Amino acid sequence: MTENLIDLKRLRAEELEALALSLGESAYRGRQLFDWLFRQGATSFEQMGNLPIAFRESLRRQSWIRTISLTTRQASRDRTEKSVYVLPSGKAFETVIIPDFADGGTSSNEPARRVTVCVSSQVGCAMACSFCATGRMGFIENLSASDIYDQVFHANARSLELFGREVSNVVFMGMGEPLLNFDEVLRSVELLTSPRLLNLSSRRITISTVGIAGRIRDLADSKVQANLAVSLHAPTDPKRSSIMPVNRKRRTDLSALREALEYYAQHSERLVTYEYCMFAGFNDSIDDAINLAEVARWVPSKVNLIMYNEVPGLDFRRTTESTLNAFVRALVDSGVTVTVRRSRGQDIAAACGQLAGPQGN
Repeated sequence: MTENLIDLKRLRAEELEALALSLGESAYRGRQLFDWLFRQGATSFEQMGNLPIAFRESLRRQSWIRTISLTTRQASRDRTEKSVYVLPSGKAFETVIIPDFADGGTSSNEPARRVTVCVSSQVGCAMACSFCATGRMGFIENLSASDIYDQVFHANARSLELFGREVSNVVFMGMGEPLLNFDEVLRSVELLTSPRLLNLSSRRITISTVGIAGRIRDLADSKVQANLAVSLHAPTDPKRSSIMPVNRKRRTDLSALREALEYYAQHSERLVTYEYCMFAGFNDSIDDAINLAEVARWVPSKVNLIMYNEVPGLDFRRTTESTLNAFVRALVDSGVTVTVRRSRGQDIAAACGQLAGPQGN
């Protein structure tokens, strides 16, 4: 049982130094402990060979090392890989490694140009978006900052093994609504960008939200330099409310979202990305494109169109290529910067909106 023990991985480096001092050791031992936990990925005190035995025994009596445990991996035809991890509580969540190759991944010897890790911030999700498998699970548990960091730590080693390079990008687009686990997500960004650890650029980290307006303001105030992506998926209140319950409340509808994004743009001076999943016959008309262009003018932004990944049991279908092309043309003609994200890992249910974990099977 760990309820009365210190979770060492919740402590910052200076707090570990203070802990070492309280146990009669030097602050240097606390820095060594930090390195074991986060640089070396130690999961037991026995692994910490350069720490004094007495110090390790003291730590063992009053603390524990939180770990995530790998259960399964699945590889896609496009070389995307999905991993299922289990928390100390026994609840499972998923992480996806997405390599990008100059040759499209046809050569197994070709190093990846970049490797993106799609991390989860929660088990399940309370947002209940009607097109998303994770949303069908409901909210189950928040991940800690170290749980999020460890996903990238393990993916980094795996990326070196499989793709010949370290992780280059991190996106909070896995299971959960990151801004409803605000403090842990921000702490994980602090760990990921630490020069002592993975030293990732904050500009290569993207936090995605369905549009929790108050927390978008908090994100701007935090001065965290990560990118912000907003899962929009429909450009008007009636349509958005029909598929995203978050939009049905006045404090999180499109009007509130606009005010929050204007505040964010003013205080962060960062570009906002709108994620827009294309659903056949629902949000892919020229009128929808014109309305989306209006939203895109709220703040400096770009639009990322996503080809929907169909989920068994849901009625949504992906739009056709011809409809997509017409939609893109309408956006471009309206002066919108637009990109199209193609599905990766769809054959192993690792694509956007498909993550559900063993609980959802």
